[in-house]
This record gives sequence, structure tokens and C-alpha cells, in this order.
Amino acid sequence: MHTRTQGFSLIELMTTLVIASSLTLTALPSFLALKQKIRSQTHVSKVQSFIQLGRNHALTYGKPVTICHLENNRCDNNWQLGMTAFFDSGTRNQLDGDDKIIKVFEAFPTQDIAYYNRKAIRFKIDGFASGTNGTFRYCPDTNTSPHSRAVIVNQAGRVRFSTAKKIECKS
Repeated sequence: MHTRTQGFSLIELMTTLVIASSLTLTALPSFLALKQKIRSQTHVSKVQSFIQLGRNHALTYGKPVTICHLENNRCDNNWQLGMTAFFDSGTRNQLDGDDKIIKVFEAFPTQDIAYYNRKAIRFKIDGFASGTNGTFRYCPDTNTSPHSRAVIVNQAGRVRFSTAKKIECKS
């Protein structure tokens, strides 16, 4: 009589498990880096579009527009918690009177760092940014991440991506 066994032996299963574990552990850092890079690119693209939206509204409606994080209807430096674009025809850098909110940008992931070197981005009715040049920096996970990206706003109101290779965020 001839008996046939089906399935895998314990040795075969253990060998397969060791090989699969080794491949997973080898690939994991690459997947984490890819996730950081994609998260950074996505958020910086959204920020660039959001800032451009503010500028376009200032030009289209002929009203000054401010973009900042609002705390008790006043601009503060906590960009990490998101930002609001609003028509700012009353007290500067403050949502008051007849000011209208254009759009709200959600908070960034808590493990990431979002930083802008000014309290607010303000566009005049001609689309020019009032004040000096500013740089919005986004760093996934750490302030020296190799996947950090930045958006630059110049005095003429032009919004562009930074080409700098090393971008650091202040925490």
C-alpha cells in the first residue's frame, strides 16, 4: 500500500518564514522613507495651492487676504495647527468685523513640523505680498528630515517650491 502525504514539513515552513521575515525587515526602512517623502510632497503641494488661492482671491475680489493660524480670531505662529485664509479688511491679522473666511486648511500630522518665518502671509489687492519674502517649511517626523520641503512666497506674491537640498524646520 502506498501512502501519500500532503502539505509542508516543519522545516519547509520555518525556512519560508525566515526568508519572508528577512525580506520584510530589509524593505521596511525603504517603505518608511517612501511614506515620509510622499507625505511631505502631498502637504507642501497643498500648502502651495492654499497660498495661491489666497493670492488669487486678493486679485479677483480686490480685497486684502491674510493666511495664518487663528487663535481667538488673531493670527499666531502655530502653523502646525493648520491655517485659515480670510479677507482682512478690518484690523490687520485679525478676523473681525466684516472679514470673511475663504477656506480653512486642516492641521498637520502631530509628528511633523510646519514652520513659517512670519506670523501671517498677507496679500494686498494687487496680489503683492506685504512685508518681506517668507518661506514655509514642512518636515516629516524630524526637523532635519531628508524629505523636508519648502514653499517660498516673494514680495511680488509669487509662490514657488524651494529647490534647496537641505531644509530645516524650527520646532
